[in-house]
Amino acid sequence: MFEFKKTTQIQRKRIAIRVWVAGIFALICFCLLGARLWHLQVVRHDGLSARAEQNRITVVPIPPRRGEIVDRNGIVLASNHRDYILTVIPAQVQRDMESMLDEISAVVEISPRDRRRFLKNVAQNGRYSPILLRNNLSDEDASWFAAHAWRFPGVELQARWVREYPHGETAAHVLGYVGRISEADLQRLEEEGNIGNYRGTQVIGKQGIEHTWEEVLHGRTGVEEVEVTASGRPVRTLSRIDPVPGANLRLSLDINLQKVVEKEFEGRRGALVAIHPPTGEVLAFVSAPSFDPNLFVDGIDVENWKRLNESPDHPLVNRPLTGTYPIGSTYKPFVALAALELGKRDPKERIHDPGYYEFGGQRFRNAGGAAYGATDMHRAIVVSSDTYFYSLGPEIGVNALHDFAKQFGFGQRTGIDLNGERRGILPSTEWKRKAYKKPSQQRWYAGETVSVAVGQGYNSFTLLQLAQATAVLANNGVYMRPHLVDEIHWPRAEAPEKTVTGPSHIIPLKPENLAVIRDAMADVVRKGTARRVFQGAEYQAAGKTGTAQVFSLRGTRYDADAVDERLRDHSLFMAYAPVEDPQIALGVIVENGGWGTTAAAPIARKVFDYWLEPERVAARQAAHAAKLAYQRGVTIEPGEEGMEGESPDAMIALEDLPPEPLEDEDGPRPVVPTPTQPPLRLQLRSVE
Repeated sequence: MFEFKKTTQIQRKRIAIRVWVAGIFALICFCLLGARLWHLQVVRHDGLSARAEQNRITVVPIPPRRGEIVDRNGIVLASNHRDYILTVIPAQVQRDMESMLDEISAVVEISPRDRRRFLKNVAQNGRYSPILLRNNLSDEDASWFAAHAWRFPGVELQARWVREYPHGETAAHVLGYVGRISEADLQRLEEEGNIGNYRGTQVIGKQGIEHTWEEVLHGRTGVEEVEVTASGRPVRTLSRIDPVPGANLRLSLDINLQKVVEKEFEGRRGALVAIHPPTGEVLAFVSAPSFDPNLFVDGIDVENWKRLNESPDHPLVNRPLTGTYPIGSTYKPFVALAALELGKRDPKERIHDPGYYEFGGQRFRNAGGAAYGATDMHRAIVVSSDTYFYSLGPEIGVNALHDFAKQFGFGQRTGIDLNGERRGILPSTEWKRKAYKKPSQQRWYAGETVSVAVGQGYNSFTLLQLAQATAVLANNGVYMRPHLVDEIHWPRAEAPEKTVTGPSHIIPLKPENLAVIRDAMADVVRKGTARRVFQGAEYQAAGKTGTAQVFSLRGTRYDADAVDERLRDHSLFMAYAPVEDPQIALGVIVENGGWGTTAAAPIARKVFDYWLEPERVAARQAAHAAKLAYQRGVTIEPGEEGMEGESPDAMIALEDLPPEPLEDEDGPRPVVPTPTQPPLRLQLRSVE
């Protein structure tokens, strides 16, 4: 009995100890929980509260509306329209991806291309990133999906702005295009610290104005704070910062003039740039053949890309900006002006032209073997005597000619507001030393200056440079930076911002020397190589024809009919009009077109006829007067001086403004090289 009681007491003590241990353990646990609760609720309250708030709030970016682009008369060149798209967040799809695609395809058409692209993007992107499934949904498809969206968790119907180019191929190389943001674009935006402004944006400018003026056109992205459930379903909008739309751009381009020129280039390859000399406004900028920028907006398909990229006519190459050519005899007025300004030759001095110029034991012949006899500077320009300019080359010297021509923009970036402009080649002894590695190739030979003086040899310029140099010549040496964007219309600004307000520099030219060159160029049109083309014109133009050799004949006779079409000479023409008050200057090239007077000059005549047509001149003058009156707070009624016979529409059109006081201009934006054909090297044969 005693043993039993003793055992019972021992067991009770053990149980008591266990109870105490369990109680103490429980108390410690509760203390720890309490301490943890106090830490979370008190110590970390602010931080955890903010995180909890973030868990229930989603920040949704609101992409801005891209700015529109219009021509000088307000005609829309690049606009936006609303479009419906389907996007998918893979993490929220509650079934097999293929099954989901099959079910949607039963009602909303999903092409095999869309399906492949979507599955590829799913594999490459995160599960929580929205991925485009289908774009350009019709109203019927969008309505059907909106009514049945509950059947497809993770699939969302969205509205977006889509870029549109209503004129198709017209001015495509000017406008460029937008395309989907690539990995390279994202990397560049991140390096620039601008990637936050592109959240929710799917496209970005790739070429032309769209690329160069991307920052201005894009605008500023807005944000919306939305309260969501644990499953991600939106409950209500908490706050919203509206997006700021991009600025609208008014170009100096006249789209109707652009169409006139492009029609003349149908079936041909070439380029034309027309400029308003007093302001530097680019009136027409043509590269032929062209392409449809609408193909690139949502990603170009393989077939169209191959057609454009593999075409022997290279429609994607911006010829005025990146194509480089020898400009032949169109260079002669500048060479003659250099000789006058540098005091190398009197304009009345005559030389004997037997049809060739002999130098260093080699004969450089006139085009077609013509011999002009006693020839002064005026006659040499009018009849395009190669012999006269051959003889000028060694007298001026290549370095002096380089320094003079550089002022007009030859061999330099003109500063036009398009990325990718090529510099070309304005040869000099220094240039040759840098261009070649072997010492024997670095030496400049005097005979090379002979070819350079007639616009051949190492000369390799863009058509834009020729047009700009012509405009500077017509503007008495005042260099107005060529530009396509004339005004920026900011969303909240009271007045538009002018992009060019004064000359970049002024070339100090003697008026009497300018008069010699301009009189000779006028006679080229009146009675020289371009006389037949401008017969009957109601205005007086001044210009110079040119023909540039594509390959060296090495002493053999040139026969256009005996060579391949793509090896024939280029046809060139530079001109301005009217001579008494130049309102338009241009350079034009027709690749493999032959003589300048045959192919290029007739296109220039069409341009001048259109731009200088009396009714159009009167309309521009009326609009100019109306704009000046508006700026000064004066009302001009139809019928007043300078406005008689004009419609009210003409009064409110935006037109030319006189240059404002001199202001330094920024240089061109960083360039992105564009593929083009290599510059041609011409040496031996002289042509017109």
